[in-house]
Amino acid sequence: MTAAAALATAVPAVRGRLTPHAPLAPLVWFKAGGAADWLFEPADADDLAAFLAALPADVPVLALGLGSNLIVRDGGVPGVVVRLGKAFGKVAARDEVLVCGGGASGISVSSAARDAGLAGLEFLRGIPGTVGGFVRMNGGAYGREVADVLVDCTLIDRQGRVQVLPAAALAYSYRHSNLADGSIVIGATLRGTPGDRIAIQAEMDRIAAAREASQPLRTRTGGSTFKNPPGHKAWELVDRAGCRGLRVGGAEVSAKHTNFLINAHRATSADIEALGELLRAHVARSAGVQLEWEIQRVGRVNGPAAHLATQAEALA
Repeated sequence: MTAAAALATAVPAVRGRLTPHAPLAPLVWFKAGGAADWLFEPADADDLAAFLAALPADVPVLALGLGSNLIVRDGGVPGVVVRLGKAFGKVAARDEVLVCGGGASGISVSSAARDAGLAGLEFLRGIPGTVGGFVRMNGGAYGREVADVLVDCTLIDRQGRVQVLPAAALAYSYRHSNLADGSIVIGATLRGTPGDRIAIQAEMDRIAAAREASQPLRTRTGGSTFKNPPGHKAWELVDRAGCRGLRVGGAEVSAKHTNFLINAHRATSADIEALGELLRAHVARSAGVQLEWEIQRVGRVNGPAAHLATQAEALA
C-alpha cells in the first residue's frame, strides 16, 4: 500500500476537501514548487480538529496561508498541507479588540480596524499574509509587530485539541514564536486603541504607497527574504555585496529591493533557494554577517537543488 493510500484509509470522512497530489505552485506567490501529498481545506474548526485527531502521529502537517513568504521545494511537501478557507476569514470588532479568523488577510484585518475606529493595527496593511501566519512568525512592518497587538490566539494542536493561548505564552522574539510544528492557528484577538477613521485610512494609504514605491509587488516574489541582522538592514548588506540583479537560472535579485527574490524566467524553487544561498555567501564574505532566512522553505529537495551548496561555495 502506498503512503497516500495508507493515509486515505487512516482518516475519517471530512466535510471539507481532501485532495491527493495537489499542486502548490498556483497557491504560492513564487508560482513554483511541487505538490502536497495531501491538501486539506477544512469546512470549519470542528472538521479540522477531528481530522488532526485521527491523523497518524507520524504524518507531518503544514499550514498554508496566502503563500507569500514561502518556498515550496520542487520535490513537493510530505504529509498534509492545511489551507484555511472562507470559514476562517471572518473579522469582528468587540469594544477595543478585533476577533479574527486565522485565514483573514492583513488587509482585511486593518480595514476592519479602520471601520471600527481602532488605531494601531494599520501596519497589518503592509503584511502580505494571513492571521495564522503572522501570529506564528510575529510578523511586522513599518515599526510594529504582532507582539505589540496580540491579546491571545486560538489554535488546534497536532492532536486535534483546541487551545487558547495568551500572547505571553508564545515567547515572541524577532520573527519567531514557540508555537509547535503542526499546530494550526485558527484565530486571534488583536487590540487597538480608539482612533479617527480618516487618520487611520490615511496611515493605511501611506503604508500602501510606501510598499508600492519600494517593493516589487507586481512580480512573482516571496516577500522579505532575510531577517534584518542586529544593527543592519538585510537589503543594504545584499546591495553592498554587489548582488543587485544577480541571477541563478530563472531566479533574480530584485533591482527595486535587494531583499526580494523574483521568479523572473520560469524559475524552479531550486533556482530561488540557490540564489538565496548565493546572497548569504556573498554577504558573509563581504561583511562578515550571516544572513538568516525569513522566507520559510518547506518540502523535499530533489535533484536540481543539488547546486545549492556548490553554487554558494563557488562565490564564497
